[in-house]
Amino acid sequence: MTSGEWKRHFRDNLEKRRVDWQQVACLDASRDRKTIRSLQAWQRGETSDGSHLFRAAEKYARRIDDPAYLEAISLFIKEEQKHGENLGRYLDAIGVSRLDFDFGDWLFRRVRYFNTSIELWTVSVIIVETFAQIYYASLAKASGCPLLGDICKDILTDEAHHIRFQSERLHTLLRSRSRPARWLSIFSCRFLLLTVTISIWIAHAHVFKRAGLGFHGFRRRAKRRISRILAEGDFSTQVPSLVEQGVDLNT
Repeated sequence: MTSGEWKRHFRDNLEKRRVDWQQVACLDASRDRKTIRSLQAWQRGETSDGSHLFRAAEKYARRIDDPAYLEAISLFIKEEQKHGENLGRYLDAIGVSRLDFDFGDWLFRRVRYFNTSIELWTVSVIIVETFAQIYYASLAKASGCPLLGDICKDILTDEAHHIRFQSERLHTLLRSRSRPARWLSIFSCRFLLLTVTISIWIAHAHVFKRAGLGFHGFRRRAKRRISRILAEGDFSTQVPSLVEQGVDLNT
């Protein structure tokens, strides 16, 4: 898809309302403390203003003379912020405060903010959103709350397209690089994957375990999805499978 097509997709998708807010938020703060603590931390991670990513995209868009790409990134960031707001609204509904600070989120932001390369940003976003798919599928299954399930399904639907958007851009970037540079980029991606795998498991293991997902299954699932993204350059035939993969709570 072109940058203009992605801009239209994100603009139209922001208008869609998939969550039935008439449902009751039924997570019990006294019985589900670990799940709620995980949800608070993840919600905090979804609240970034996206300014650092936007600056990297702005520099790149000027270089390739593609203003529509920058507009698409701006709408992409708004869609991510919608996820954070919906999760925050759920926390409000169960009477739990939103976090002002989470160490894991703080550390990850500090690492990302040193990065000014659109390629490294794209790799980082792909990895984080791949884990987000696994997390939200697990959260919906572990919580047993229909409203939270709706919120997770809405996010998963968005994330499937986010991964395609970023993956298409990654392969565009890689095609312009020399073979050694492509190898280095892929190696960096796999190293980052390992680091993020361990970090997310430590912080959110309770949710994954409640959904029936152990560490090795969690690691294999993320590795399989990332490997497929790195191996495939043409995503035109993958959209249905990516979307199905995103909203299937059993995958």
